[in-house]
Amino acid sequence: MTSAVPDRVRLALALLDLGCSERVMEVGCGPGVAAAEVCARLTTGTLVATDRSAAAIARTSRRNAAAIAVGRLSVRQVALADLDLPPASVDAAFAIDVNLFWTRDPEPELVVLRRVLRPDGRLVLVYGHGPQDPERLAPLVSDRLAAGFADVIPHRSPLGLAVTARRVSRPPRR
Repeated sequence: MTSAVPDRVRLALALLDLGCSERVMEVGCGPGVAAAEVCARLTTGTLVATDRSAAAIARTSRRNAAAIAVGRLSVRQVALADLDLPPASVDAAFAIDVNLFWTRDPEPELVVLRRVLRPDGRLVLVYGHGPQDPERLAPLVSDRLAAGFADVIPHRSPLGLAVTARRVSRPPRR
């Protein structure tokens, strides 16, 4: 990995700890830097990169044309709450600097993530060094993930802030 890869992307990759055959989803792919790094690690796996912005999808598509051509990457212009992927079709999902998880109630998006992640599938939310206060952000994001996800863990590092979780393998008994 080169130094041109932003710290927050390096943190996401470290926490994802991807295997070469995993099915991965990126929420808010932006310019496609993380998508390129993920696709470089996959041999038989795939990445679905999503973003609400047509400009972001165009940039990701241009940057990653070779990965799209071989079927390793697909890009979709869609809001996470509207994403239609098959249930349990994703091994790991991640988002970098996607603020919806802390700026408002993300329940519609979390419903989608719980549906598309396989049982015990991993979720990684990363925030770079920005104006948000990590002492406020980490507990807020963690609390929102605690409903419906297991092993919710905040991570603070020189590379940024992250919260990891995994999809509950079975619904809780009532």
